[in-house]
Order: sequence, then C-alpha cells, then structure tokens
Amino acid sequence: MPAGVPMDEPAAPPRSLRERLTVPVLAFGGILMAVMQTVVVPLLPDLPRLTGASPGTVSWMVTATLLAGAVLTPVLGRAGDMYGKRRVLMAALALMAVGSVLCALSSDIRVLIAARALSGAASAVVPLSISILRDELPPERRGNAVALMSSTVGIGAALGLPLAAVIVQYANWHTMFWVTAALGVIGVTSVWWAVRESPVREPGRFDVPGTLGLAAGLVCLLLGVSQGGQWGWGSPRIVGLFVAAVVVLALWWWQQLRAERPLVDLRLVSKPRVGLSHVAALLTGFAFYANSLVTAQLVQAPEATGYGLGLSIVQTGLVLLPGGFIMLLFSPVSARISAARGPRITLALGALVIAAGYAVRIADSHDLWMIMVGAAVVGTGTTLAYSALPTLILHAVPAGQTASANGVNVLMRTIGQAVSSAAVAAVLVRHTSSVGGVPVPVLDGYLLAFGIAGTVALLACATALCIPGDPGAGGTRRARGARKEVMEGA
Repeated sequence: MPAGVPMDEPAAPPRSLRERLTVPVLAFGGILMAVMQTVVVPLLPDLPRLTGASPGTVSWMVTATLLAGAVLTPVLGRAGDMYGKRRVLMAALALMAVGSVLCALSSDIRVLIAARALSGAASAVVPLSISILRDELPPERRGNAVALMSSTVGIGAALGLPLAAVIVQYANWHTMFWVTAALGVIGVTSVWWAVRESPVREPGRFDVPGTLGLAAGLVCLLLGVSQGGQWGWGSPRIVGLFVAAVVVLALWWWQQLRAERPLVDLRLVSKPRVGLSHVAALLTGFAFYANSLVTAQLVQAPEATGYGLGLSIVQTGLVLLPGGFIMLLFSPVSARISAARGPRITLALGALVIAAGYAVRIADSHDLWMIMVGAAVVGTGTTLAYSALPTLILHAVPAGQTASANGVNVLMRTIGQAVSSAAVAAVLVRHTSSVGGVPVPVLDGYLLAFGIAGTVALLACATALCIPGDPGAGGTRRARGARKEVMEGA
C-alpha cells in the first residue's frame, strides 16, 4: 500500500432489531411507571363513594405508592447491581402489573392500598434502565438515551392524567387498572425480548439489616411529611415519627459505614460530585413537583374565585399534556449541552429555567395561555435538570454501582416531591377564602407556592455550580473517558 494513504476504519456491524429496540422498550417502561403513579389521581374525589372509605383512608392509595417506591428504589437498584439489572427490572414491572390486577379485581380499600404499595416497585424502573444503558450502549449513543430515559418521568405523568380522566369519565373505574395491567405485561414481555442481561455485576451478600433500617427510617420520615397536614405538624404522632426517623437513620448510617457490602456506599455518597448531585436532585424534585400540583388545582378552581377557570379533570390533563411533549423534544437538547459543557452546567441551566418558569407564573396566572406557557417553561427546565442528574452519577461512580447510586438519586427526588407536596398543601391551607360556602385557596396562596418553588430552584442551581468540574465535558475529555471505560471493560 502506498505510504500516506489512510486505511478506512471497519464499519460497525449493523444492529439487530432487538438492539435497535432496546432504548424504546426501556423508555416505554419509564413512561409506564410514571403513568402508574398518576392514574389514581382522577379517582381520588370519587373513591370514598366507590369504596365506602373515608377521604383520609383513600389518600393512602397515593401515600402507599410513595412509601413503597421510596423504600424499594434503592433496594432494587442494589439488587440489580448484584443479581442482574434486566432480571430485577422485569420483576419490578411484573409487581406493578400484579398490583394493577388486584386493583382491577377489588373495591376493598385495604386490598387497593396494599396493591398500590406493590405497584410502587415500578419506581425502580428508571434507575435500573439507565444502568442498563450505561452497560450496553456505546458512549456516542449513551447521552441521548439517558436523557430520554430521564424525561420519561415527566412524559408519563403528562400522559397519565388525561388518559385516566377519560377512562374514569367514560368507563368503569376498574377498567383503568386493567389497562395498566395489560401495559405492564407488555412491558415485561418487551424487556424479556429486547433487552440483554448486563454482564456488569458487583457480587456479594445482600445487606438485609441495611435494607430493613433504611425501610424503617424512610417510612417514618415520609409518613410524617405526607401526613403532617392531616394529623397536625405538632401532634405527638408526627413528632414521634420525625424523632424515630432521625434515630433510625442515624443508626442505619452507622451500620452502613461498618458493613462489608453496604446497601448504600456512604463513602461514595460523601464525595462532593455524588453527594451534591443527590442534594440537587432533592431540590429539583421539590421545584418540579410544585408545578403539577399547583397548576392542576388552579385551573380547576371555580370561576367565582376571580382567578379559577373551572376546568374539568379531562381539560386539566390536556393543559398539562404539552409539558410531556416538550420534555420529549428537549431531551436530546439536554444531551448535546451535557456533551459540550458537561452535565453540571446542564443541571444548573435547567434549575435556572425552572425558576424563570415560576417567574412567568407569578407574573400572570389568570390567562390560560400564560399558565400553559409558564408550565411549559418549568417542564423544559425539568427536562434539562432530570436528564443531567443521571449523567452526573454515571461519571462519578464505578460501573458496578450504577443502579444503586441512581436509585439513591431517584430516592432523593422522591423525598423532594414529598416535601413539596406537604409544603404546597400547608401554604394553600393557610391562604383560603369561602366561595359558595366552600373554602378554596386564594390566588396569593398559589403565587406564594410558586415563589417558594422558584427559590428552591435557584438553590438547586447554586448547588449544581458547586459540584466539581465534569469529567467528560469537551471532546478530548470525552474521548479519554470512553477509552478508559473500554480499558476497564477489557
């Protein structure tokens, strides 16, 4: 061969149909998880009549899912790292499907609450899927796929509300759970067919004491946060729950530092790049969740309030629907920003955009189009932030701990959402007036909730900027990081 003539690199072998469908199948699972969490919302006003239970008891259908998801997400993430991510992912989707079947077959509130707790296992779908993407995809495809996977949380939530509202309005309420059960079966079957089992494992003995300690501490903490408004923040039960949470989690922390194979590697969490990412996830979860909570209530408020639009639950779902499509469209944008500037900058930018969205909401929450614009801006910022968070974790932890580390990150988002729900409820309860003899929140209460959420978003932006510089930002660093992963895999 003549000197100086470059040799062409061998073309990559064509991908099979299963390989091409890996990302769409995992994204479908993430959307399904978010739909499962949302579909019960339109039912809540009618469930006391349908089940014969009190409104307080009915609310446990939401609380049980929240608690089970918070406990099971880091546990199933660790199990995925140890026993196989695909296997545990299929188990999580199967538990969701079983829970939906139980809800479809029963009107007993005790069965419904237990079934919704079982469905909470689906909360682990996103961190497990992101870990599979890290193990299976080449670096050049990984960024877009992880960004899409992160966005499925918002996409599914936006799709779930109008879907559930239409089913509840035009069919028997059990039909909704048959639909989610069928989708769950499709999800399990699709993962079994299209997703390969990852060879990356971190063997060891499962940390049962750590699992029980984390479960007990999180139940006490989140139960106190979610029920504080109903039971009274100064009541003995709530105070006792918070004290128990502090004691149990402190003992759990002590046990984890001494365990040979801990459920959560706290030494890894103590590193600024990981720990600050978890703090940013908590703050972002708080800021994001207030948008859905407040917008849904505001547009359904009676027109007699002077600000409400009196929309039905179906119309409310359609108002929130554009936010889901925006998250889908902006996920590749987030990946490109992270590739060029690093996920730390993407996270800070996303939090700043969330704050800007709340500024729009404070400026005008009377006109429907402005409400939709403000909600869409918050959704855009959430896409950027949520897409960047798992990328930060992927850059900062060993491959064998990806699922458990992402599980903890999702847990922090869940805690942020729970605190956001409690804070919004407390603000609105304190800012009410009587309309037709019924107490309803006043506009100032909604605006205060927007202001609090916007402030928290700015704190998330500041936290993101404090995270140490991203490995992988810029072409040279990305190439070096890719080469390092290849060498480690070899």
